[in-house]
Amino acid sequence: MTWLIAIAAAVVVLIVLVFISNVIVYIPNDRVGVVERLWGAPSLVRGLIALNAEVGYQPRVLRGGLHYFAPFQYRVHKVELVTIPQGEIGYIFARDGEDLIDGQALGRNVEPGIEDAAAFLKAHGQKGPQRAILREGTYAINVAQFAIITATRVHGLLLSEEERGTIDQMGNVLRDRGGFSPVVIVGGHPKAATEDAVNDMLGVVTVHDGPVLPADEIVAPRVGQDAANRLTFHNNFQNIDAFLRAGGSRGRQHQVLVEGTYYINRLFATVDFIPKTVVPVGFVGVVVSYIGKQGMDRSGEGYSHGELVDNECRGVWKEPLLPGKYAFNTYAGKIQLVPTTNFILKWTPEVTNNHKFDENLSEVSLITKDAFEPLLPLSVVVHIDYRKAPLVVQRFGDIKRLVDQTLDPMVSAYFKNIGQTKTLIQLIQDRADVQKVAGVEMMTRFAAYNLELQEVLIGTPHGSTGNASGARIDAILNQLRDRQVALEQVATFELQEQSTVKERSLREARAKTDIQAELTNSVIHIEIKKNVGEASVVEANKRAEVIGIDADAERRRLTAEGDGRASAIAAVGKAEAEAIHAKSKALTGEGARLQLINTLGAQFAEAIRDGHIAIVPKIALGSGDAGNTGGLSSLIQLASSLLAEKADASLPDESSRALQQG
Repeated sequence: MTWLIAIAAAVVVLIVLVFISNVIVYIPNDRVGVVERLWGAPSLVRGLIALNAEVGYQPRVLRGGLHYFAPFQYRVHKVELVTIPQGEIGYIFARDGEDLIDGQALGRNVEPGIEDAAAFLKAHGQKGPQRAILREGTYAINVAQFAIITATRVHGLLLSEEERGTIDQMGNVLRDRGGFSPVVIVGGHPKAATEDAVNDMLGVVTVHDGPVLPADEIVAPRVGQDAANRLTFHNNFQNIDAFLRAGGSRGRQHQVLVEGTYYINRLFATVDFIPKTVVPVGFVGVVVSYIGKQGMDRSGEGYSHGELVDNECRGVWKEPLLPGKYAFNTYAGKIQLVPTTNFILKWTPEVTNNHKFDENLSEVSLITKDAFEPLLPLSVVVHIDYRKAPLVVQRFGDIKRLVDQTLDPMVSAYFKNIGQTKTLIQLIQDRADVQKVAGVEMMTRFAAYNLELQEVLIGTPHGSTGNASGARIDAILNQLRDRQVALEQVATFELQEQSTVKERSLREARAKTDIQAELTNSVIHIEIKKNVGEASVVEANKRAEVIGIDADAERRRLTAEGDGRASAIAAVGKAEAEAIHAKSKALTGEGARLQLINTLGAQFAEAIRDGHIAIVPKIALGSGDAGNTGGLSSLIQLASSLLAEKADASLPDESSRALQQG
């Protein structure tokens, strides 16, 4: 029993000895072992990592599994694998290696990388912050040689307080620069941007390592942009060594970052964001470059206000930028917008256009020939040829300075001179002529400044408020208004008078038009009556001839019937003839004639009645009984008149013969 206890105690002691002596070490698969040699070899002469198995930290790390060592000779530090999450960047701080040279901020990259510490040191890797960065993934790194800084923690072994302070400061700098995330720039709609992305902007890069710029340069030129040259193509500052091999310099870079994701070491380069430059429609952008080589003057002979240079040279570029959106680095130059559409400059304080070129302009103060001091509002329409826009910028700097320092005094002086040659009334009444002449004369003056004058528009002169001159001007203007109103009233009254006359003529014409139908009907009715009367006369004449013929035939028939009756009739006729003769003596002139007509008419009527002769047409021209009776009476009267005329000649002889026979 005792020996069992002894065996058990021996086993426990053995286990304890194995554990504390590190003879057998187990490394889990999610960890690595950093080996530290405690004795049994020379001490390190310099550095931290024992490349030749000296006492100290060994360059090789242990991966998962069982590992065997000499007892009490090594200590194994089990540490976690270094994991860089998706979308983050890890930074490296080398604790051992060659020293950085003067002016160098970051240790150079070495081909083996950092997972093999021995290879890193043998390749002359440098201590301190490294140019290389860690992308997403898991790494088995010797954290005794390399301190890995991530967004959430620092992977490092046995760091002193001083060293930890250095690493922490480095981490704070990176947080301030947003260095643990890549640079993400998106364009277009804001919804396309992620939380850490920058929308529709440019990234201006400032490099903190490499050769310094020459004294007369403020922005480093573009380098290493040829993708075919793998040695110098730095792929938008993501390959630091290639950038430096291409001759890149520290400082703000001319090359900018556009839309995309960039894994840039923020210890090497920082990124500022500026908006893209938009040249709107109706404008051109004149570039004033702060960098570039010295170019030749392209302004032409006779131009002494500055030089125009080719694009990409230092100075004012000869060719302007047309409307569009540009990835222009505003640290390397500026774009002066120049309007190419017509724009209006107004000399009036009440109105200022959106372009603000005329915000300092006010009405022109004149002194007229008759000593009035009116204020003259003006508007000038100006156009700038886009090909001459660089000349304007070279000469004046910008359009507002052109307006304030050149156009305003020139235009004001011109109209002051005009005002001195005219009275106030002439200035008002001849405004159109003054405007026309000014447009022609000022066009040449504007052309001297590479401007095109399109139109000059003159407002109405008026007095300034609050002084006596303004009151007098207002009084004259009121008199002119009253005079014009009176003239307009006279013209109005004359037109009203003409309107009244026209209205009367119109009413008469309308009245005639209204009764025209009745007048036409009455004229037609008169013509019809006239034609009917003429027809009745003709018909009566014909009837009278027929009645005469019938009467003679009847008389001959009656004579043939018998002498007795004839004698009786003769006696009666004789008696009547005597009576007629007596009456003819008693009556003279027209009266005798009327008596004869009446007598013959009565006899004629009796003869017609006794002979039953139809002398009236069955279809009467008139209407009604009164019309028929009147027609018959007229016919009988007509026939009696004809017989009377015939009898007038033979009446004396017949009467005499009758008296003689009696």
